Amino acid sequence: MSYRTFRDFAAVAEQQGLLRRVSKPVDPSWEPAAMVKWAFQGLSDDERFGILFENVEGSDLSLCSGALGASRKAYALALGLEEAEINPRWESALVNPLAPVTVQSAPCQEVVFTGADARLGDLPIPTWTPGKDAGPYLTTTVMTAEFGTGNQNTGVYRTQVLADDRAVVNLAPGRGGHGQCATWWAQGKPAPIAWVIGAEPAFQLASVATLPTGVQEMAIAGGLQGAPIELVKCVTNDIMVPANAEIIVEGLLQPGDMAPEGPFGENLGFMNPGSDKPVATITAITRRSDAIYYGISSQMPPSESTVLQSHANAALTLKIIRHDMGERHVHDLHYDLTYGGQMAHGVIAMTPQYPGHGMKIGRLAAEVSALKRITVVDEDVDIRDTRHLDWVMNARYNPSRDTVIIDNVFMRSAMDPSVEAVDGVKMGSKIVVDATRSVPEDDFSLPHKDIMMKALESWKSAGLPDFDIPRRAQLRIDKS
Repeated sequence: MSYRTFRDFAAVAEQQGLLRRVSKPVDPSWEPAAMVKWAFQGLSDDERFGILFENVEGSDLSLCSGALGASRKAYALALGLEEAEINPRWESALVNPLAPVTVQSAPCQEVVFTGADARLGDLPIPTWTPGKDAGPYLTTTVMTAEFGTGNQNTGVYRTQVLADDRAVVNLAPGRGGHGQCATWWAQGKPAPIAWVIGAEPAFQLASVATLPTGVQEMAIAGGLQGAPIELVKCVTNDIMVPANAEIIVEGLLQPGDMAPEGPFGENLGFMNPGSDKPVATITAITRRSDAIYYGISSQMPPSESTVLQSHANAALTLKIIRHDMGERHVHDLHYDLTYGGQMAHGVIAMTPQYPGHGMKIGRLAAEVSALKRITVVDEDVDIRDTRHLDWVMNARYNPSRDTVIIDNVFMRSAMDPSVEAVDGVKMGSKIVVDATRSVPEDDFSLPHKDIMMKALESWKSAGLPDFDIPRRAQLRIDKS
């Protein structure tokens, strides 16, 4: 079962070296964000860790970032899983969601500030791209509600701090949160909003997925967690928020109240200039008495947001192909950690059943996802090992035969920096590569498996360094 609170996960992550503490004073206008950038830009996946800043100037609260998405290992730990179990758990959650339950009291409301006492400046909110962003930004889950129905939307919408009691939210038309707020504005009423900071890991991981309209993120989070998410009503509006969160910020979006938002460093690796967006007035801040502020680090890949989005969106695409399309001979799917499921490279492992089956699956993935590149390989390939993939591209891929370009693809918003907008519209393209076996192969040039395993015992008895067998090697040895 997944951890029921963020702090429980953080304690275990620290024990396993996946979270480190910084006790020296840090300036939130530049220091924490830049230090977290070094964790992602300077360290390998196996070495990477999140950081907990214990002493942030101007705030009594600690600041944490990079912990949930430090690596695939950290992501799996947050859900209480082994790495190989991530996609199966997501698939199960998407097929078998668990509806949330309501509670009357909550740790996230141990301390309550309302009115003039609810000050964003009391929180250790970082500037994520120092010297380039327009100011400090909340980078966490945002919850909105539809007028008259109680239906709620959960997503990550960057939010620029304007003052202690005002923030401008990147709620763009066409996205779920904006659509729900518009139902209130159409009635001439302010739209309720809430920011959820440091919720249980399953909730935070589910909130970054690009789920189909009508699918409730909180129910998927319950499936991921293995138990329903506990919700409590906000103190100044009717939004239902995770009871076990560290901090909740509540607000109202008045009709027509707009302000410039941006620029902001986005997860594509470029600055987004921004535009006028809705402004929220802060009505309350509630929290645990010893709350930990958590902010998702984005900007230049690899980053925490790309890790979180890549895993969620890969699992969603896999579920669509396997369950909705009925292609059960597809076994696994991996999104690279560059664009987090937007414009990324997806690699699919499958057992083709007939000529052209691999290309069919690749085309399906291109249709149902925002992937820019899709590569389809056989089930004997480790799709997360770049060296194995390079070998496959040389050994099984014939470019003139196995490549399809899908042209005139509409690219949402600022997606695809390689395409210039014409009259505000971007039309890009996608590539599908079928790198499954298409001609008979000779035997692998490796000794038989029994000899290799006997040689491994000889290796150990000779006192040579111990190691874990790479999956690509195991897959090859199993066939030799």
